[in-house]
Amino acid sequence: MAAEGEHNWKFAQCFGDKGEVEDITEADIISTVEFDHTGDYLATGDKGGRVVLFERNESKKGCEYKFHTEFQSHEPEFDYLKSLEIEEKINKIKWCKRQNSAHFLLSTNDKTVKLWKVFEKSIRVVAENNHGDGQHVPVAGAPLRLPKMTHHDTIVAAVPRKVYANAHAYHINSISINSDGETYISADDLRINLWNLNISDQSFNIVDIKPVNMEELTEVITAAEFHPVHCNLFMYSSSKGTIKLSDMRESALCDQHAKLFEEEEDPSNKSFFSEIISSISDVKFSKDGRYILSRDYLTLKVWDINMESRPVQTINIHDHLRNKLCDLYENDCIFDKFECNFSGDGNHVLTGSYNNNFYIYDRDGKSDVTLQADKSAFKAKRVGSSKNKMMPRVNNKTGKKDDINVESIDFTKKILHASWHPNENSIAVAATNNLFIFTL
Repeated sequence: MAAEGEHNWKFAQCFGDKGEVEDITEADIISTVEFDHTGDYLATGDKGGRVVLFERNESKKGCEYKFHTEFQSHEPEFDYLKSLEIEEKINKIKWCKRQNSAHFLLSTNDKTVKLWKVFEKSIRVVAENNHGDGQHVPVAGAPLRLPKMTHHDTIVAAVPRKVYANAHAYHINSISINSDGETYISADDLRINLWNLNISDQSFNIVDIKPVNMEELTEVITAAEFHPVHCNLFMYSSSKGTIKLSDMRESALCDQHAKLFEEEEDPSNKSFFSEIISSISDVKFSKDGRYILSRDYLTLKVWDINMESRPVQTINIHDHLRNKLCDLYENDCIFDKFECNFSGDGNHVLTGSYNNNFYIYDRDGKSDVTLQADKSAFKAKRVGSSKNKMMPRVNNKTGKKDDINVESIDFTKKILHASWHPNENSIAVAATNNLFIFTL
């Protein structure tokens, strides 16, 4: 039995408009969430191309954050050659490891990656000038009077240091910074490019799965990530439910993978939806690089990097939706891309679902906690109700949800994006245009 303390997740904060749902514009919807390597800073990107940074509020006890700065990262563009509108929506944000007082972070939309420098800038003004006494001609022997500057204010400025453009023909779904701190990869549906952070006008194509004849296309790349320890290794997942581990030391083009993680489907379960629900929407390495976490539509899987044949753990997330796949296909929910996260210590995993629910699982299979990020629950918490919607539902049999009434699920409320604090049991969850912080 897991310790009682493991279930005491509690709501800590909520950022964002607390008005009615009708007031929310498409541009305000959060599209990515990311803690930095220390956990002292948190970034969100939205569909309007904005990046908002939060910093730890040291004056408060516990894990609490305050607004740091906001800037417009991407603007809508138009590709005149293809007659395509390029959205400003931020797909991913990744923090560079901090080297000095400034922060550097990468943000990307569908086509262009940008490196931003965020730093504190001192505003100085003239406190005393040399025009006050009407003397314009210097008198011999009189001291020379110079204007005096004084500190007026400190602002947080954000400037784009590099723009990595024109390298992707398809939509960028992932960026990942290497552990060497000098390079990063960007992945689209068919290709993965390797960049040097200091060079914006050239990249190296290291994976290319584009067939000669596009009619023969059978799979696309869905996510990619560098190994957290070994700078020569990276993995990428596909719409066929496979994860490929590649070694950049073996060849310049990493089309030949070093390892292939794949679980064969039971033929008796095969259906029209099999290929769609087996598509992997997100993959993450554990902090030590030993395990891989993958999320498809129905399950979370934990893989041991040394065992390719099957996952060491499979957690059923949406088993209760198996009979609703036809409806979910009709309303496009079956294509929702849920993210997944390891906790900093690798002992727990996190992923989202519908009704603004998200699940935290103990890797030992002893507990499963369901929490809800919802404004009505936020209000209930504020008025001191003990029976609010954020209280966890804990089951000791992993994968079994308390009798979920499938008909009452609100499929418009979904938790797709979340991030786990690297060193503490604190999580940031995006629910439409709100950012919720939960702590243990």
